Amino acid sequence: MLNRQGRPTAAGEAGTQAHPTFTGNKALAQIEPLLFEIGRHDTTGVDIDEPEAFTPRLGGLERKEAIGLPGLSEPETMRHYVRLSQMNYGIDTGLFPLGSCTMKHNARLNERMARLPGFSDVHPLQPVSTVQGALELMSELGRYLMTLTNMKAVALSPKAGAHGELCGMMAIKAAIEAKGEGKTRNVVLVPDSAHGTNPATAALIGFVVKPVPARDDGSVHVEDVKKLLGPDVAAIMLTNPNTCGLFEPQVVEIAKAIHDVGAYFYCDGANFNAIVGKAKPGDLGVDAMHINLHKTFSTPHGGGGPGSGPVVLSERLAPFAPVPFVRAGKNGFELVEQASDTDEKPFGRMTAFHGQMGMYVRALSYMLSHGSDGMKQASEDAVLNANYIRAGLSDLMSLPFGNKPCMHEVLFDDAWLKDTGVTTLDIAKAMIDEGYHPMTMYFPLVVHGAMLIEPTESESKASLDLFIATLRDLAMAAKTGNDKERFTGAPHHAPRRRLDETRAARNPILKWTPPSPVAEAAE
Repeated sequence: MLNRQGRPTAAGEAGTQAHPTFTGNKALAQIEPLLFEIGRHDTTGVDIDEPEAFTPRLGGLERKEAIGLPGLSEPETMRHYVRLSQMNYGIDTGLFPLGSCTMKHNARLNERMARLPGFSDVHPLQPVSTVQGALELMSELGRYLMTLTNMKAVALSPKAGAHGELCGMMAIKAAIEAKGEGKTRNVVLVPDSAHGTNPATAALIGFVVKPVPARDDGSVHVEDVKKLLGPDVAAIMLTNPNTCGLFEPQVVEIAKAIHDVGAYFYCDGANFNAIVGKAKPGDLGVDAMHINLHKTFSTPHGGGGPGSGPVVLSERLAPFAPVPFVRAGKNGFELVEQASDTDEKPFGRMTAFHGQMGMYVRALSYMLSHGSDGMKQASEDAVLNANYIRAGLSDLMSLPFGNKPCMHEVLFDDAWLKDTGVTTLDIAKAMIDEGYHPMTMYFPLVVHGAMLIEPTESESKASLDLFIATLRDLAMAAKTGNDKERFTGAPHHAPRRRLDETRAARNPILKWTPPSPVAEAAE
């Protein structure tokens, strides 16, 4: 059968299930081809006058052939992108169980605040006297972050979590060099269960990375850390709560051991959303920690341009915070742009301008609307929801570190799938058929066939009950083995069927070419 573009409908396209359709669509689930397939090169959606004759000034580098862009009318263009958006799954569509990524609801109040004049249209090159409100907001956001973490200083300029890691580790490196130990302290300890950006960040700025093993209970033990300590150790990069969804029980002892040898404690703050209002990293001995505003304080997940990953620093590292930073002066708030304008010892500058104003506004709006008690409850609800899922699935799905309380995310392994012929990937693909985005798969690496689920505090009990019931149905179906194709062939109901992801990664097709025409059969 040919679809509306004159091509055979591909296997697995919506509409090819029980009752195929001529268009390839299945009611409101519409197949949408590429722009190049629906547009024409000989027309455009707007009237453009023919350009007057001119002499190219590109030194022979100008285009020799037509650019080949498809021309569409405004309705065609609008429908194209709306139809594509309807194929996408987001937090506004349903529960987003990605572990570690924390896909929580972004409150619309925060969006309205970010669109206020003076915030939404602020320019980084405006005179400081014209952006006093924006600078005051940044100062207040910094105060909240330092209060919530009990840290001495904050750097708002990093653009994301990994950028924040870099900032914190560069502050540590600057502090070490200021003590004259730059050539001797060059080792950073990184647990096996750490985010992959941790060792990459340390290596990027010249440190040698040594792994710290995680024990059978999923945590890092102080005795294992002590075995690696010496005068060459610069820092440890520890995630707490860790990537197994567990709070590190010996974090205070680890911090003391690190400090006793003159090193620094960097905490990966990706999971701060589990302990806001419950524990302050500064009280645990942390010297530097980045904070993902999207994970903890409800800013869009990388939306609206670069994200934001502020870094809080202890008293030991505060003097080395990078420029620019906000300071209250005699004539209002000011930006300290140069190291020469302060008595401190900034290690330098992370970025050309200060940061993402929209992210700052959204984060502070979240903080002010929740208050200290509301942020504490958000953390408690995130932990409660994860444990509710753990309790609802623990009799069918295996827990690698035993059926004990977790923090904001629950981690399962694939031991329960043994001898079923079904894999973690198959379960994830089957979840798509049920209308859910898959959970995080195969991470953390310390657990075989990992399935990491983080419901966040956004979900209601009814939402969690349906999610649990769905996974229970999948688990029981996988174990009975009566319908293996339900898993190995999934997704069956998505606009496209399962891809050969390995082949796509190793042999990507980066250029679209028109398909060969298919003649209609004679009557």
